[in-house]
Amino acid sequence: MGAKRVLLIAGGTIGGLGAVLSITPPQFGSTSTSGGKTLGGSPTSSKTPATTPTQAATTPATPTTPTKATTPAKAKPSGTFTGAVSQTQFGPVQVQITVSNGKITAAKALQYPNNDFRSQSISQQAIPYLVQETIQANSANIQGVGGASYTSQGWYDSLVSALAKAGM
Repeated sequence: MGAKRVLLIAGGTIGGLGAVLSITPPQFGSTSTSGGKTLGGSPTSSKTPATTPTQAATTPATPTTPTKATTPAKAKPSGTFTGAVSQTQFGPVQVQITVSNGKITAAKALQYPNNDFRSQSISQQAIPYLVQETIQANSANIQGVGGASYTSQGWYDSLVSALAKAGM
């Protein structure tokens, strides 16, 4: 009887863990940049053929002078930018961001799902987290809020639109 109990407890634990992992919120807009490295961690490089000693002796060395290209510095965006309205199953979501010198300094929801008590409750809890994530990420690379997936997706869609208007 003890072996059956152990198997039931282990099965329940594994099933519960699977349920928890299956409801993890999606990572909206997550992009993985490897910074010039491949997945294995080795830097990417282009292989150039090695010169043989006879090639080096026959090719005269020509000194080159590096030229410095001067390009005007791109102005960093500043201002208030309003994203497009994103229609979700529970209502519209619209984001407005304030940008100063290319950095998001504020974000707010101009529209959000609030047609019923449940939508109002979810929005009141989720929007402060979405604002915080937006400011911290300084981009659309936000995680979203578990339990508010429609509002999170609407926020992301409108945020992408606002960032595009800001040129970010």
